[in-house]
Amino acid sequence: MVKNNKNSEAEKLKTEVERLKKELKKKKKYGLVWEDKPEEVVEMCKEKLPVLNEVKNKEIITDKEKSVNLLIEGDNYHALSVLNYTHAKKVDVIYIDPPYNTGKKKEWKFNDRWVDKKDAYRHSKWLSFMVKRLKLTKNLLKDSGVIFISIDDNEVGQLKLLMDHTDFFGENNLIGIFTWIRKRKPSHLDTHVRKNTEYILCYARSRKNLSPLKSSPAEEDKPYPFYNTGNTRKILKFPANYVQASTLKDGIYNSQEFRDKKTRVKLLDKVEVKKGLIINSFELEGEWRYSQDTLNDLIGQKAAVIIKGKKFKPYYIRKLKGTFNELKNTMTILGATGRLKKEFSNGDLVEEELLIGTNEDAEEQLSQMGIKFNNPKPVSLIKFLIKVTTRQPKDYLVLDFFAGSGTTGHAVFDLNKKDGGDRKFILCTNNEDNNNDGHKIAKDICYPRIKKVIKGYKNLKGERVAGLGGNLKYFETDFVDYNEPTDKNKIKLTEQATEMLCVKEGTFKKVIDNKRFKIFKNSNHYTGIIFDQAAIPTLKKAIKGIRGRFSVYVFSLGDETFDDEFKDVKQKVQLSPIPEAILRVYRRIFK
Repeated sequence: MVKNNKNSEAEKLKTEVERLKKELKKKKKYGLVWEDKPEEVVEMCKEKLPVLNEVKNKEIITDKEKSVNLLIEGDNYHALSVLNYTHAKKVDVIYIDPPYNTGKKKEWKFNDRWVDKKDAYRHSKWLSFMVKRLKLTKNLLKDSGVIFISIDDNEVGQLKLLMDHTDFFGENNLIGIFTWIRKRKPSHLDTHVRKNTEYILCYARSRKNLSPLKSSPAEEDKPYPFYNTGNTRKILKFPANYVQASTLKDGIYNSQEFRDKKTRVKLLDKVEVKKGLIINSFELEGEWRYSQDTLNDLIGQKAAVIIKGKKFKPYYIRKLKGTFNELKNTMTILGATGRLKKEFSNGDLVEEELLIGTNEDAEEQLSQMGIKFNNPKPVSLIKFLIKVTTRQPKDYLVLDFFAGSGTTGHAVFDLNKKDGGDRKFILCTNNEDNNNDGHKIAKDICYPRIKKVIKGYKNLKGERVAGLGGNLKYFETDFVDYNEPTDKNKIKLTEQATEMLCVKEGTFKKVIDNKRFKIFKNSNHYTGIIFDQAAIPTLKKAIKGIRGRFSVYVFSLGDETFDDEFKDVKQKVQLSPIPEAILRVYRRIFK
């Protein structure tokens, strides 16, 4: 009996020790700790669901064959919520320039109140604000997508820890931190040091799916030695018909040792040289800076390996002209050495950034457009970030949900004009008066700038600046009351979701528009929206003779897909129930 009591006490003690271990483990935390602050625009979504409404009189179309770009006016939390449905995993590049939280007077609002340095919860409010938006961001990027975030000293540490967290992008997906030289002439009023730089954090959604960021031309024909005096001696095996030996005469070379002042190389095989190539595989022993794996990787890249002189010392040329991408990885210092160059073409002024500009360049460019905006980013900076990420002029999609003056849209149009690309953008910005001068950001700054970029304008000197062309649709965020999933609320959401569905599908031209169903199209894709299930046969009859892909959304109080009704046209139609397809996304976001 005593023995059993001892066993029982031992088990209790063991259980208590395990419990204490778990408690101790919980307390061992690394990372950010802050007091989460509720945000009114987030709380609103518990009873109202965001949708989009188009502002028809702000549409700009200059080429019906080109893609349509979007400008969304409203709080970016609401815009991002909509985009989580319409553009999940569709975005190639995100660039944002969020509030820097400097504490300066009237710089940034939280819950409609200015946040200044006296606010004891200044950093907690900023983190609460950013967390809610960054949580909605990652899902928008393609697997190969990348995000750039501008920031300065005030929050760079907090932002990096936040982005490094696995709930967001994770430290393994950090591509790099760029330092941008934002001023040529820092303020003489700066205390201690004269600050002239900011940072741009770059993260991939999935590092393994992101191509290297390349920008500047490689130095063609510059050989890089395999050897490095002082390394451990090892043997590298080179394949046949791969190594160039143009400095060696044709013939057979016996295995032997070669010496010079820097290193000692030993040829372990007999080799034959024909027409500048070594036609058999061979091994070299030496003090190599590169491993066999690196050599094999170079071979896979079709880099040229050459034998320089008569010492059998191998060198390689990583970027041979015409072999593969003739660019090298970009550097993390983004310098401000270039100025705007002015050229005239057919009487119109053309501005072209030589290199990456500064805030001064950006302010001057906006000033010439008749627009005033505090601390804009230069077009050349955003062009650089987009170009190193999306090197080919394809139909990439770029998102900026702190769009401000619209620099990102300007950059996309400029790139497309120069290389014939069809990149698209989505800009999201509020319509507040952040400059405190009576001008609203969306309607008085961002939209007028984009309009001038598309159509052209006269600068302050009276010179005509050529328009870059392009298309734009302007939307405002709106809301549907939805405090509970009643049939009435579902009907209301479906009725208000039409433009949201058109944004999702990229189909804006009306084909059929009546109360029972609607059809929209772009050049080769159609969207059908059925509000009354009884109209299914009529819609099917309407699309019977139309060639192209159809996305059809059918109103359903449940989650019915109506596959049986469309089985005779299932090859050309993709079906989705609404509003359930939208509600699934919103339940995930607003839970």
